[in-house]
Amino acid sequence: MYSQEMFERAEALLEALRRAGLTVATVESCTGGLVAGLLTAVPGSSDVVDRGYVTYSNEAKQAMVGVPEALLRAHGAVSREVAEAMAAGALERCPADLAVAITGVAGPGGGSAEKPVGLVHFALARRGAPLRHREERLPGDRAAVRLASVGIALDLLRSGVA
Repeated sequence: MYSQEMFERAEALLEALRRAGLTVATVESCTGGLVAGLLTAVPGSSDVVDRGYVTYSNEAKQAMVGVPEALLRAHGAVSREVAEAMAAGALERCPADLAVAITGVAGPGGGSAEKPVGLVHFALARRGAPLRHREERLPGDRAAVRLASVGIALDLLRSGVA
C-alpha cells in the first residue's frame, strides 16, 4: 500500500525521533490508522511509537482523547479546533512527547460547500510547545486524499522533532 519513498520517509522520521529521544502518538480520523500503520511497518519502531488512536466517530473522539462534545457541535469534526483538541488530548492521556492528529473529508461523499471533499485538518502537539495546525485541500479520490494526508502527517511530525 505504501510506496518505497513513503516507507523511507517513515524510516527517516523514526530515526530522527530516536536521535532526539522522543516518542510519538497518532490520532487519526479520516486516515483510519494509516499513519500508525506505516510507522509500525518499520522494524524497530516500537522504541519510539507509543500508540495510535483511531477516532473515526465523534463518540470515539470524545471517549478516547477527550474532545468536548460542545466543540464538536460548534465547529464540526472536520475543523482546526477539533484537530487541535485531538492532538492535545492524546498528550493528556499518554506519555508520548509528540502527537499528530488528522481529521478530514476523504470522500467521495460527506463534503459540503463549507467543508468540501479533500479538506483535511492536521494538528501537532509537542510537550512544552505551542500547538501547530495545518489545513489542506487535497485533490483526488478517497485513496489519494488519505495517502496524501499520511505524507503531510509525516512532514508535520518531522518538523516537530527539530
